[in-house]
Amino acid sequence: MRKLLIAGNWKMNLTLAKSVDLASGLKKNFPADTSAQVALIPTFVHLPAVHQIIQDTPMALGAQDVYFEKPGAFTGEVSTEMLREIGVQYVLVGHSERRHILGEADPLLNKKLRAVIAEGLTAILCVGETLDQRKAGRTQAVVGEQLNNDLAQVSGEAIAAGHLVIAYEPVWAIGTGLTATPTQAQEVHAFIRGQLSRLFGAALADQIQIQYGGSAKKANAAELLAQPDIDGLLVGGASLIVEEFLGMVRAATGVKKSA
Repeated sequence: MRKLLIAGNWKMNLTLAKSVDLASGLKKNFPADTSAQVALIPTFVHLPAVHQIIQDTPMALGAQDVYFEKPGAFTGEVSTEMLREIGVQYVLVGHSERRHILGEADPLLNKKLRAVIAEGLTAILCVGETLDQRKAGRTQAVVGEQLNNDLAQVSGEAIAAGHLVIAYEPVWAIGTGLTATPTQAQEVHAFIRGQLSRLFGAALADQIQIQYGGSAKKANAAELLAQPDIDGLLVGGASLIVEEFLGMVRAATGVKKSA
């Protein structure tokens, strides 16, 4: 059975004090009976402080980005080794803001993803289409190309070991208040599962968690998570509010997906 993964991407938000307050509030109110996996993904400079708070809880630590090279003369970058030694377990790769605002392309993202996996961390690979691409009927073409390019040279052994999560984030639904309907989201998730089956075989594809990310919130969490191929949520703004984020964790409790 695939477990659900609820991950909060705090993006470039919060002071150190507010990050500590948020992590502390989540720890204090965390539902003891949850069956979901949960990850918090603060900005780089707040990772050690958040880790100190959550290290004895079911919550895992994630990073928003990484560089693919080993430590060396790469000013401003952070390596997989550095992340692992401070307790990071998950790393976002290819978030739409890095693709579309910072201009990261598939060849770079593939190097990042393979570096994350080689370090024994779990990559959350983000894929998704813009509004213009969806209107043009190119959703599957765009998402399929991203998966093919970004997962090049990734081994089945890495998949079997649980080092890959996919997050479908329709770019048109991020930070806009728009949300893909559960039916729309499920259609793309099913397509992604099919592409993963083509790349890695049906058995391994059925093991991979596929999250939905696109203005997810407590109010729509249960309906989204009820879809057969939606295995969790990658949450943006709503993850900055204790009760909102934990509401999504509670919505995931008891939901089981076939694998």
